[in-house]
Amino acid sequence: MLKKILSVFICGCLWTIFAFAQTIPTPKDVISFTPGDDRKLASWNQVLDYFQKLDKASDRVKFEEIGKTTMGVPFVYATISSPANLKKLEFYKQINAKLADPRLIKSNEKIAKQLIKQGKTIVLITCGVHSNEVGSTLSSMLIAEKLANAKDAETLKILDETIILLVPSLNPDGVDIIKNWYDKTLGTPYEGTDPPELYHKYVGHDNNRDWYAFTQVETQLTVDKIHNVWHPQIVNDIHQQGAFGARLFLPPYTQPVEPNVPKQIVEGYTELGNFVADSMRSEGFAGITTDSTYDAWTPARAYSHYHGGVRILSETASARLATPITVPFERLRGDQGYDAKVESKNFSPVWKGGEWHLRDITNYMTTAAFKILKHASANREKWLSRFYSIGKEAVRPRRKGELFAYAFDVEHNANFPLLQTLAKAGVEYKYEGNLKINGRAVENYALVLPMNQPYGAFAKALIETQKYPDLLDEKGLPIPPYDVTAHSLGLLMGSSRYMEVRDSFVISKPNNNSAGNNPTRVFPNVSPNFLLYRSNVPTMDEGWTRWVFDEYSQEISERIGYYFKYISANDHKIREGKFYHLPDDYDEPPPPPPGSGSKAEEPPKVFYKSIIFADQSPKAMLEGHPKGTMPDQYTGGIGKEGVANLKKFVEDGGTLVFLNRASDFAIEQFNLPIKDVTFGLNRKDFYIPGSILRTELDTNHKIAKGMEKDSIAWFENSPAFEVLDKTNVEIIAKYPDNPKDILLSGWALGAEKIAGKAALVSVKIGKGKIVLFGFRPQYRGQSLATFPLFFNAIAN
Repeated sequence: MLKKILSVFICGCLWTIFAFAQTIPTPKDVISFTPGDDRKLASWNQVLDYFQKLDKASDRVKFEEIGKTTMGVPFVYATISSPANLKKLEFYKQINAKLADPRLIKSNEKIAKQLIKQGKTIVLITCGVHSNEVGSTLSSMLIAEKLANAKDAETLKILDETIILLVPSLNPDGVDIIKNWYDKTLGTPYEGTDPPELYHKYVGHDNNRDWYAFTQVETQLTVDKIHNVWHPQIVNDIHQQGAFGARLFLPPYTQPVEPNVPKQIVEGYTELGNFVADSMRSEGFAGITTDSTYDAWTPARAYSHYHGGVRILSETASARLATPITVPFERLRGDQGYDAKVESKNFSPVWKGGEWHLRDITNYMTTAAFKILKHASANREKWLSRFYSIGKEAVRPRRKGELFAYAFDVEHNANFPLLQTLAKAGVEYKYEGNLKINGRAVENYALVLPMNQPYGAFAKALIETQKYPDLLDEKGLPIPPYDVTAHSLGLLMGSSRYMEVRDSFVISKPNNNSAGNNPTRVFPNVSPNFLLYRSNVPTMDEGWTRWVFDEYSQEISERIGYYFKYISANDHKIREGKFYHLPDDYDEPPPPPPGSGSKAEEPPKVFYKSIIFADQSPKAMLEGHPKGTMPDQYTGGIGKEGVANLKKFVEDGGTLVFLNRASDFAIEQFNLPIKDVTFGLNRKDFYIPGSILRTELDTNHKIAKGMEKDSIAWFENSPAFEVLDKTNVEIIAKYPDNPKDILLSGWALGAEKIAGKAALVSVKIGKGKIVLFGFRPQYRGQSLATFPLFFNAIAN
């Protein structure tokens, strides 16, 4: 009888467990396929639907919307942990906040040890910042399902010892942009191509260059609602890379490391990255590299490195979106620091080539993510102790001779855009009307940013100028940085007048640093009066230009004296050459009576004042996508007929404005009496990869109206101009004659090649003019210092 009762009891328990397990949906239950299946992508609504159902079914998952994206869809994340931990989230937030800022516990070691004993490792997993790297958003559902459903001891320990913050996509708008294009081209010769538009409305791939300027809504939401609330010790940023190199990159990063990154961060990402790589190699995963390709130089990609957390960038090899590819071994290539066909200390084992599917991508991604979680749970106290040590070092009192603070010249830093940006990252600054340094009053320097605060190093990295090391390969060629070499927001934003305080000073209480967002602006309904060229070969600089126009319409309008409104013009519109439109309030008159002999009235026309061309290669502008590489409606560029139309436009009184590389298009196509002196130079002799240079302005020229003589230029793949015939050319900005005076921040090899050359010119053509910028005056929405030049130039 007892055996029968036990049997019934055991069977009942098993059934209960089985029934409970069935309530946790798999992704396939909701979206009809398993993420990683060939030629299958999920829409953003499907992703949302899955996480919402998972939230309802599992007591391990809390899913929430924290705002809207650029295009108005939900921006979300999931908090995943044990049920017991989820009931005490506020408790763990407060523990982490105190460890992040030891001032809250007066750096009391006894209290810190107790908090470390009680706390949990906070792991943030971010997916899909680059929407054509489709594996990560798909993997987010696989990661969440396993965490919600698993019963094994290792996963249960992860849930007990960590709190996981999972962002399915940092760019939800792009999820649908990519899926819609992929579905549209599925089964055609264009299957697996990127769409003929940016996969973020404004900034495309550059949304992962925004983690210090915070220009985009998605960045702001992630920083405000996740990073600054939870202060994660580990951030797993899941990406994809090219198809013909390593199958997976993991830290440690290659040199150089930005000098303000704490040594504990370098130790942390080195230890964790090597652990994941070694663990995966032992399980048979091939083609894994570390210490190659990707550096840790710029804060633009690594917010966490200046906020106590390591960033574990994982880069898995790509297919053609969701379409599998075959990679012959002989086509494998390496990158900086490894050869994909040769085993080495930081690359092993060699992948032999063959088929590469989306399932391979999701397997690498999910495996790496769970290895990270395993380390985070097994070393919880170590991670929290390291985190606390970073905060403790940051807030300690400064010793004489160290950098105590930055003090800013109030008169020349109106509105303090730099400080408002830093405040979004948790940086504190203070105001003192009568600032005293070592007992001595200092006039004008009234805003003070002290270094003994949790995120003082972040501020320092963005205020000071950069000296990028001269890194050369065995042939003497410069080794390119992964992105750019300068990130001095003080220079870019025009907040460069400051002094370093290296002694005691007197300040008042911190202000609340409420930076906020720009207020909503309301404009009258006016007709567009400018055109912005928008190629079918999408370029991020064009997207940034749209963002600047949309964000700063009021400022532009005030500067040029009338309401600014633009409209995009594609290749077809330029080739068509009708650079006018009917007024918005135009009502077409009725036709004349039959037989009256009267002619229909010619409708009034509104002509555009200027046409703006953002940075793009001249070849892409002229030729566009070649025939056969994209559907016909997206092929071809401006073409010779478009060039002829533009020439007539400017001769009739219009203004053409060309930025950076687009200036070379204008020089060539309009036979301008100007030479780009950088053209054809060997990289060994001349190389300036994303640096801030000094320029000298002709402040008598209307384009430089209201500006100081000393200015800057963001130089990246940029031309510099030698004027061959000055008859119809005005030089508005030039580089200093002394090469030693040219570089302000970053790296410049061969600066003497552009010494004394022009950086901004205006060329008279007929009744109109062509303005050539040899730099990007609206660089990534950051270069406020040169916005006035750009805004003045577009006014006719």
